[in-house]
Amino acid sequence: MKFSANLGFLFTDLSLPDAIHAAKTAGFDSVECHFPYETPPAEMKDALAQTGLRMLGLNSWPGDRAAGDFGLAALPDRVDEARREIARAVEYAVAAGVEAVHVMAGRTDGGPAAEACFRANLNHACDLAAVHGLTILIEPINTRDVAGYHLSGTIHAERIIDELARPELKLMFDCYHMQIMQGDLAKTVEHLMPKIGHIQIAAVPDRGEPDRGEVDYRWLLAYLAVLGYQGFIGAEYQPRGKTEAGLGWIRQLKSA
Repeated sequence: MKFSANLGFLFTDLSLPDAIHAAKTAGFDSVECHFPYETPPAEMKDALAQTGLRMLGLNSWPGDRAAGDFGLAALPDRVDEARREIARAVEYAVAAGVEAVHVMAGRTDGGPAAEACFRANLNHACDLAAVHGLTILIEPINTRDVAGYHLSGTIHAERIIDELARPELKLMFDCYHMQIMQGDLAKTVEHLMPKIGHIQIAAVPDRGEPDRGEVDYRWLLAYLAVLGYQGFIGAEYQPRGKTEAGLGWIRQLKSA
């Protein structure tokens, strides 16, 4: 398996370019991030060139986190803002050499207006991405951590992907979120494999290093290999201490 360091959670004491170099030194095969917008895209691109790593994805801007925002794309009263941020994410990705944009839905009442808004904005995002060969990702997020998040299950995500029928649109399957919401990870991933654009891992329930907890990642990742998954596994966990001190799991899972 090939592992990607999510720099939204890992090496956060470093600047983004330095974090890319740290991920390379630590043995990661690629990187991904959350909100890189304070870093000039040329600086990210240079760090990627120097290390030979790929930057797999970034997130659209979530809005005002202090005010409770966790994404904008499904908020009917903020369409203009959501589309500006989607455009900014796509432009940054193109400039920096990032391969995918995760469009964050946000917290909603789950009603039809929010769903229609989300789908319209995803279509718009796919229109922008198609010009540049980018992937648009949607990610179900558990409602224990993010109450009211519009997209919280794979059945909903699968329906959106099927009905929009956009080749640019893929599923980001985060094992941490989906163990909390659904469980049955192996069979769920097997069913969804044709629609998956990226997989992420973290321990459940503490979201720490993926070396303990409810999910046996040694077994699950071996099963993904049997299923033919050839993508990267995103390490999107919150280190229990310093990032460097908790990296023993990489050797364990690669040996599996």
